[in-house]
Amino acid sequence: MAMNLHDQVAAAFAQDGWLSRAEPHFRPRAGQTAMAMAVAQTIEVGGVLVVEAGTGVGKTFSYLVPSLLSGKRVVISTATKALQDQLYLRDLPRLVQALGLPLRIARLKGRSSYLCLHRMGQVHQSKVALDPQVLRAVARVQDWSHGTRTGDLGELPGLAESSTVAALVTSTKDNCVGSSCAHWEQCHVNTARAQALEADICVVNHHLFFADMEVRDSGVAQLLPTAGVVVIDEAHQLNETGIQFAGWVLGTRQLQGFIKDALADVTLHARGLADWMQLLGQLEQAINEWRAVGAASPPGTRLRWLGAAPETLSEAAWRRGLHGVGQSLRALLMALAQVAETAHAVIPLYERGARLLSQLASFAQPVPDDAVRWLEVQRQHLRLMESPLSIARLMREHMGQAQEEEALPDPQKAWIFTSATLGDDEDLRWFTETCGLRNAQVLRVESPFDYQHQAVLYVPEDFPEPAQQAAHSAAVAQLAGDGAQALGGRTLVLTTTLKALDAIGAQLQQRFGMFEPIDVLVQGQGPKHALMERFRAGVVNGRGCVLVASSTFWEGVDIPGDALQLVVIDKLPFPPPDDPLVEARSRQLEVVGRSPFGDYMLPEAAMALKQGAGRLIRRETDRGILVVADTRLRTKGYGKRLVQALPPMRRIGTVAAWQAALQALATGEAVANPACGDADERGAASQDGA
Repeated sequence: MAMNLHDQVAAAFAQDGWLSRAEPHFRPRAGQTAMAMAVAQTIEVGGVLVVEAGTGVGKTFSYLVPSLLSGKRVVISTATKALQDQLYLRDLPRLVQALGLPLRIARLKGRSSYLCLHRMGQVHQSKVALDPQVLRAVARVQDWSHGTRTGDLGELPGLAESSTVAALVTSTKDNCVGSSCAHWEQCHVNTARAQALEADICVVNHHLFFADMEVRDSGVAQLLPTAGVVVIDEAHQLNETGIQFAGWVLGTRQLQGFIKDALADVTLHARGLADWMQLLGQLEQAINEWRAVGAASPPGTRLRWLGAAPETLSEAAWRRGLHGVGQSLRALLMALAQVAETAHAVIPLYERGARLLSQLASFAQPVPDDAVRWLEVQRQHLRLMESPLSIARLMREHMGQAQEEEALPDPQKAWIFTSATLGDDEDLRWFTETCGLRNAQVLRVESPFDYQHQAVLYVPEDFPEPAQQAAHSAAVAQLAGDGAQALGGRTLVLTTTLKALDAIGAQLQQRFGMFEPIDVLVQGQGPKHALMERFRAGVVNGRGCVLVASSTFWEGVDIPGDALQLVVIDKLPFPPPDDPLVEARSRQLEVVGRSPFGDYMLPEAAMALKQGAGRLIRRETDRGILVVADTRLRTKGYGKRLVQALPPMRRIGTVAAWQAALQALATGEAVANPACGDADERGAASQDGA
């Protein structure tokens, strides 16, 4: 008699199950098994499961094993292309081989990840002289193109996604020539999409996940509807990614780029069929007049939308400029439409212009109640931005009846959302509310790491206030430098602002010059992958390493072992109050009688702090010190909530205890030994102040 999914999963994760036979390092973990059983149950009955799985639980196997055994079509979405590659190249093949199941696996990325043979061929036909170094890099791509099966540029060593060369040899929805392309049959994008639609398991990333939901550019509208299991890994990034995707961005740079491409296309395909120079000249003049309306504000200014125009700008002048661009663009589109019957090659250009006109028209309408709109003034350009306040509506629309208040779970589909950080309360509301997951089953699985013995949390008792920016950054640099000196490097400094990043990085580089045995790496002074490779290498030729970083380094950085033993967070990562999205969300909460600080700012800070702290302990044998150089964690009433969001480390506060913990790390002793501390438990923050 065949076992049901529940029994198969239980057998797989048992002490002598097939996972222990297939994976030499596998050992049963209660948390991992509990998560796997919950995933199996959700797959069997349908519905939505949200799982916060602490670092070290092994959540990847917990959702992969039940999904693969289910016999259903599976779509897995994760945050980055690097995590996609890890699943596709390492985790899935190992498990599929161990299972002995004939499952087809595919990986699908956005079109900018794949070599475009048409665009590569056009490089040498360009009328613009290219730098010889760029031409040499293109030649490398051409040599590689003869042997690649996938066309995935991520397989070409040394080619950064943001490089000029990558932009030259990939396509966008605007410049893709479609089925008229001479390379249509060999198109790597088409091949990847076809494989994704035929696969039993398809791995995508969050950007492509939302593209498929909206069917804007993915070309795989069938992918999600045909899946029986949808897994969203690194789900804490889902709201931010969805907001970026669901929003609108329209800039004068885009419009001027359209003019440039239009001139090339009509000259080649529709010369003499209309007065193109006049039409394009009128559009360019209208753009310049419109841009001049916003040029009164200094570059870098963000202007909130008030009524029908950005704040501080003349509403009449703004609307007049917007109307002028719209009229000129419409006149150009009418001319393109008239010649399209005889000059078919201009049809993609017309469609691109129509999208721009539609976006322009949307910015002439009132701001939706659940969105925020603002204007960014740049040195030579304007950027109009509109963003929803959350993805709740978008997710409810596309997840169907499983999200209706009274609906029963859909037995045909299971949605699994998981991450190491999804909330600081039992209901995980930080995540479920922003994603509109009303009826989700929630499970929290604690990390198996022994934080009480593996790490300590140091919150200095006497330290400059974060508001004293210069003094605070100097003190953070001094503290981090002392720690790095004692440990021979092994230090990661995470900052909340780029200003602090520059200040702390400069002071540490000044302290550890070329004659000191420590290298100081600073984000922005080299490619991220190169910085990470050097940091992971630890001590090289007698030189240790310190990395000062911000933004993306707060999460997704995995450095197990002795290469990282000290993480210093400069201050509590509250959202910037002057950010348009933050302001709008705060006002929205105030309208319904909720606290912007308690219901938004504080949970956001707790999640970011939890992410940053998660860089320290990555394995059962890791040891280290987490420093939060912000006295508000001690003195403010909300400090207790933030401390409770962190892993349960012993807490210290005196300089003597800090030095003792450093000494213990440096000599290989137990860092959390009571002799190294001045507190026997995590310690509550003072309730004085708010």
